[in-house]
Amino acid sequence: MKHAVLPILLATTACAATHASTPQGDTTLHQRTLTLDTHLDTPVHFARPGWNFGERHSLATDIAQVDLGRMDSGDLDGGFFAIYTEQGPVTPEGFAAAKAFAFKRLGEIHAMLAKFPDRIALATRADDAARIDRAGKRFAYISIENSYPLGEDLSLLGEFYRQGVRLASPVHFRVNQFADSATDKPKWNGLSPLGRQWVAEMNRLGMVLDASHASDAVLDQMIELSKTPVLLSHSGTKAIYDHPRNLDDARVRKLAASGGAICVNSAYLAKTRPSATRSALSDQTEHMAEMSPAEQADLTRRLRAAEQAEPANDADFETYMRAVLHLIQVAGVDHVCFGADWDGGGGVRGFEDIDALPKVTERLRAAGYSPADIEKMWSGNVLRLLRIAEQHKGR
Repeated sequence: MKHAVLPILLATTACAATHASTPQGDTTLHQRTLTLDTHLDTPVHFARPGWNFGERHSLATDIAQVDLGRMDSGDLDGGFFAIYTEQGPVTPEGFAAAKAFAFKRLGEIHAMLAKFPDRIALATRADDAARIDRAGKRFAYISIENSYPLGEDLSLLGEFYRQGVRLASPVHFRVNQFADSATDKPKWNGLSPLGRQWVAEMNRLGMVLDASHASDAVLDQMIELSKTPVLLSHSGTKAIYDHPRNLDDARVRKLAASGGAICVNSAYLAKTRPSATRSALSDQTEHMAEMSPAEQADLTRRLRAAEQAEPANDADFETYMRAVLHLIQVAGVDHVCFGADWDGGGGVRGFEDIDALPKVTERLRAAGYSPADIEKMWSGNVLRLLRIAEQHKGR
């Protein structure tokens, strides 16, 4: 939303007040830069009683990391809002329940957009991001995290596409009918036969393939089979922390050589210290839509206290930036982007929500990257992949 309104932001007291909470840094460059995040799990909050995406929330009293208020103060122009479906049984009954859930979540995303038509708009094409930004609004692309809800009916991808979805991943934490997961015992040694058909259908529809959460073998096969470049919407590097969800440098180079891009996650940056109390409270947050506002506030308070008493790990903003700078060194500025996994487990000390985003731009500039390079990483690389997928549609 910067390009059209920057002169006004600099000239008026009212708009300057909007950015009063922005962290110190090169805020002017960050305001000029078209920014997007490729994996926002924020739709998990859209159905919570009493919760309003249009308001500015505080981490002290609410677990959400993204809302329109902080998209303003942190200057996040837009991103991919995810339809996440938990992996269930690979059975007709499991597929039916997952399909109903996924379309319900898609409806909640559209209801949010309808509620704030003057502040945020649906984007379905690469050029929409800049167009909506020039109109003074935030933009929302829609993605699918885990294609499990499709069951064995790939025609459903077309229905999701018609309702705005432009990015999808085949799998999540557990193996499913399409692919092996990075965090589960392999069944298919990569993609299943149906998963290979999924790749072809994604290409035909003009959708971007997302390999985050997929096993290394799945990523290798997606790169080989896909006629368009592959995106990792929220992944990291083994050079910082050796975890199955993270990539080794050889695969990062392979992804870059194929034209793809890796969007840097802010999770899996350090070993997690187990805590039964913190884990139990975190599990309860999955059911916030069933709680009253008072119950939600009480759960948030108890969770924050548990996090303070027993921190999950020692990762902080500096850890995150080491991961970012390493991936840039390995892949190059044309193949790195940002997908911090906000509202889905991302965030570390000093980088707790999207208010902190200008700090990333500041550090990239201090590291010697040009404004043009920084804009590539904040949005250009992802929009390039989206544009390539669009151009391939129907082939």
